[in-house]
Amino acid sequence: MSKKRNNASEEKGTCFMCGREVPAQNLLQGIKGCVCGDCLGYMAENYLSYFKTPDKAGKRFQITNIPKPKEIKEFLDKYVIGQEEAKKFLSVAVYNHYKRVTQDKNLPDSVEIEKSNIIMVGSTGTGKTLLAKTIARLLNVPFTIVDATVLTEAGYVGEDIESILTRLLQVADYDVAAAERGIVFIDEIDKIARKGDNPSITRDVSGEGVQQGLLKLLEGSIVNVPPQGGRKHPDQKMIPVNTQNILYICGGAFDGIERKIAARLNTQVVGFSTSEEQKKIDRDNFLQYISPQDLKSFGLIPEIIGRLPILTYLNPLDRTVLRNILTEPENAIIKQYIYMFKLDGIKLTFDEEVLDFIVDKAIEFKLGARGLRSIVEHIMMDAMYEMPSTDKKTLRITLKYAENRLANANMHTMT
Repeated sequence: MSKKRNNASEEKGTCFMCGREVPAQNLLQGIKGCVCGDCLGYMAENYLSYFKTPDKAGKRFQITNIPKPKEIKEFLDKYVIGQEEAKKFLSVAVYNHYKRVTQDKNLPDSVEIEKSNIIMVGSTGTGKTLLAKTIARLLNVPFTIVDATVLTEAGYVGEDIESILTRLLQVADYDVAAAERGIVFIDEIDKIARKGDNPSITRDVSGEGVQQGLLKLLEGSIVNVPPQGGRKHPDQKMIPVNTQNILYICGGAFDGIERKIAARLNTQVVGFSTSEEQKKIDRDNFLQYISPQDLKSFGLIPEIIGRLPILTYLNPLDRTVLRNILTEPENAIIKQYIYMFKLDGIKLTFDEEVLDFIVDKAIEFKLGARGLRSIVEHIMMDAMYEMPSTDKKTLRITLKYAENRLANANMHTMT
C-alpha cells in the first residue's frame, strides 16, 4: 500500500498555460487542460486589479464641468412639464451639492458649506420620481432611488437603513470615494410617518423607528455598510462610508396633509368664509402653503425635518399640463408608442380627439400623469398584439376606436 501511495505522489502533470511539469496534486483540471497553482494565483490577481483600476470606478464619476442651475433646469424642462418651483429648488440644491463636494477646504478663507437636503411634497402622479430619474441622466455622481416603504428597524422583517448606502455603493461600482459624494432619492418618505404628532409609546418598527435610523445618514456620520445586504450575508466584511457629502432628496405624497394646512391657516377644505385673508387662499392647491410644522403634524419627527432644510411642493396637474405631457416631452408617451410601431414598419397616428379623451379619463381616475400611460396601454393593447402579424403599414387611432377599446377593458385595474 505504501508503495502505491508513493507512486501516486510522484505523478506529475503539465500546466497548459506555463508548460511546466508539477505534481498532480498541485494541478486543477480545466476544460482545456490542467492549470497549476501559480497560474491560478496570477489570473486571480489580474482579475481583481481589473476592477480596481481608476478607469472602472474613479474616472467614471470625476466631476469636471459643474452644470449651472439654469442648465440643470433646462435639461429638466425637456422631460418634465410644469413644476417650475420644484425644478428651481432641485436645480439649486444639486448645483450647491456639486460646489460642496469640489470645495477646496485648505484655502485660508474657505467656509464649510452645509448640506442642503431637500424634501418634495406632491400628490401621486405629479412627477416627483420622474424629476429624480431625469436629473440622474445629467449627473456625473452616483445616483440611486430607494423606497422608504420597505425600510424597517434592524432585526425586523424588511430592509435595514444601511441598505440605502448599499445600493449607492453598487451604483458606484463599490468605489467608496465616489459613493461618498453621491445623491440618494428616498421615495415615499411619508409612508414612514408616525401615527400622529405625539411620540409613539409602542414599538413602531416601520415608522418612527425608521426615522430615527435615518438621522445618522442625513446628518453626516461614518456608517458601516454591508456591501451585499445585511440579512443574507451576516459574516461579510463591512465597508465604512462617510455620509457627510451625500445629498438626500426625499419625496412623498403626504395624502391628507391639505387638511392640516387648512387647519393651520384657520380655514376649511370645504365650506365658506367671510375673512378677507381666507378669501385670498387658493383652495385648489393647499400644498403651496406647506411649512415644516405641517410635516410635523403629519408625523415626521422634528429631527428629520431639521435635516431636510429645503421644502418644496409640486402642483396638481390640470388638464392643460396633462395634455402637454402626452406629446411634448422628448420621451412623451405618444412618442414612445409611435416609435414602437415604427420598429415594426408601421406608421401610427392619433386623432386630436383621442388625446383629449385620454386626458379626460386620466382626470376622472385621479391618477395624475401615471394614469395616462395606463389608459393608452389599454387602448393600444389589441393593436400591439395583432398588428405585428399583419401586412398593414399604417394605423390610425380614432375616437370611436379608443372609446370601444377602453369600454371593453377591465376598468378596475386602472383605479
